[in-house]
Amino acid sequence: MKKLVIIGFLVFLGTSLMGCQKIITKNRENIKVLLDWTPNTNHTGLFVAKNLGMYEAQGLTVEIIQSSEGGVSQLIGAEKAEFGISYQEEVTFARTEDIPVVAIAAINQHNTSGFASPKEKGIMSPKDFENKKYGGWGSKVEEEILKGLMQKEGGDFSKLQIVTIGSADFLTSIQRDIDFSWIFWGWDGINAKQKGVELNYISLREQDEKLDYYTPVIIASEKTIIGKKEMVRKFLKATRDGYVYAINNPEKSAQILSQENKEADPEFLKQSQEFLSQQYLGGEKIWGFMSLERWENYTNWLIDHKVIEKEIDLEKAFTNEFLPK
Repeated sequence: MKKLVIIGFLVFLGTSLMGCQKIITKNRENIKVLLDWTPNTNHTGLFVAKNLGMYEAQGLTVEIIQSSEGGVSQLIGAEKAEFGISYQEEVTFARTEDIPVVAIAAINQHNTSGFASPKEKGIMSPKDFENKKYGGWGSKVEEEILKGLMQKEGGDFSKLQIVTIGSADFLTSIQRDIDFSWIFWGWDGINAKQKGVELNYISLREQDEKLDYYTPVIIASEKTIIGKKEMVRKFLKATRDGYVYAINNPEKSAQILSQENKEADPEFLKQSQEFLSQQYLGGEKIWGFMSLERWENYTNWLIDHKVIEKEIDLEKAFTNEFLPK
């Protein structure tokens, strides 16, 4: 009789726990995150948080997808998703057009991009851009950065040829179509190194501290951060945990990312992750932190070079409010 009672109790307990699980699952918030590009090591913390259950622990069900309809800032401003991956420059341009997006966390603490060229081209400084062919995206900010850096070194910008290559492969392009391009070292730079291609590299932030802007950043709409504060905090708590895991476990994190980007060489992802894992904090104590000075520096640079015509309200452009301490 006692055994039957115990069995009955265990059945009741199991049924109750299953019921609780259903309630927990039912009450989870479903959110979408828009990527700016193919899954890469800038995004690792997101996939770690998803695959290791960090979002679930916060009561969130997260779908990470690539944008196919247009720019991430426009889609987030139109509330097509709760969060997106963007850049300080894109947020700045969006705010000048009154698109209500806000940067809520910096993924990397420093700008890890710059101009790269095959070593045999002899491009050692911006002055050496003269009589060379640059392959870029076709944006005004590219031209102004190239012009500003060349003039600073006494170079003649009119002697630089600019062509648009869009998202064409960097290594293929420099071997066939162009002399140099703008790359992120943690991706194209590491890829070149792995394949034995020697590059000369001119770091943007080493050329001008005002170009040490936040890239990439996580963004949300004004409506989201005002109306769903607790959800935003939960999302950033889990996301922070994902990036901290990647900082401490680059090889395991690269393996997780490899499941999301099966086309990339796993060894390349490992090397890229080892580099990026050192950039997520970049000397800061708090992951995701953004300083007003850095936002002001880059905004003033854009105004000085007439890329944008007016100042933006930086209190609306970014916030550290939701970062876990």
